[in-house]
Amino acid sequence: MLTKEIIANKFKDLQDDICHQLEQADGSSFHEDAWERPGGGGGRTRIIQGKHIEKGGVNFSAVEGDLPEKISKALNLPKSQFFATGVSIVLHPSNPFVPIIHMNVRYFEMDNGTWWFGGGIDLTPHYINKEEARFFHHQLKNTCDKHHFEYYPKFKKWADDYFYIKHRKETRGIGGIFFDRLSENDAFTKEQRFDFVWDVGNSFCPTYLHLFLNNKEKPFSDEHKNWQYLRRGRYVEFNLVWDKGTKFGLDTDGRTESILMSLPATANWVYNYQAAKGSREEQTLFQLKKDIDWINKI
Repeated sequence: MLTKEIIANKFKDLQDDICHQLEQADGSSFHEDAWERPGGGGGRTRIIQGKHIEKGGVNFSAVEGDLPEKISKALNLPKSQFFATGVSIVLHPSNPFVPIIHMNVRYFEMDNGTWWFGGGIDLTPHYINKEEARFFHHQLKNTCDKHHFEYYPKFKKWADDYFYIKHRKETRGIGGIFFDRLSENDAFTKEQRFDFVWDVGNSFCPTYLHLFLNNKEKPFSDEHKNWQYLRRGRYVEFNLVWDKGTKFGLDTDGRTESILMSLPATANWVYNYQAAKGSREEQTLFQLKKDIDWINKI
């Protein structure tokens, strides 16, 4: 039987494996803060500020207790005891040609028997490279297709709609996949849902390290760096204004430092920024749109 304890321990193993591979690739080590939540549970926050990863976090948490009223209303759930566990990752690289990446895999359970899995993985290049975008989406499609042929198109659309900065009318990056409330039904058992989430988690390193290792040593200028800071600003806007995970963590009295580890060390906001005509910056802005078929039509 797939219990919450088994799931939490598997997520701990996932955190350990990803941290080890990132340390090998960057040549730097993570710093760990183990913490406890006053209402129940706790986690392991791991932060890296390394040679090529300017700031990154690979966090594990397993929290429990009374479901806060804000959450019960937002999720349309009765008040009860809850348990939530998962791994959350955000990496902000030093080199502007290495993309930002985010991944989250999570499990939620209530004492009335309600449970579901959620998560996703998305990429935010500072400069969009079409071949790298195709590679990234191919990797995700291959992972999804192992479990169900409808997963990739459905979850890609979900990501396009979710990772959208409404007040800017642009996507956060090139999307990826996003899913939530995957529970048991006639087609899928709990074990099958977990197997999919587990494969998503294990796809992180082979996918991101390909992009990271290919670009981390590329030369760049101050102009490239300033553009990176501006794009990081857009990332901050999404996470603080629209991201439901940030709101859930804060509303459940999660550890603030761990929740906000997703923010970059440095970001800029330039008043009324206009990209130069024909520039790589302008080309990237043109492609920050929903529903692009990165695999077949680019």
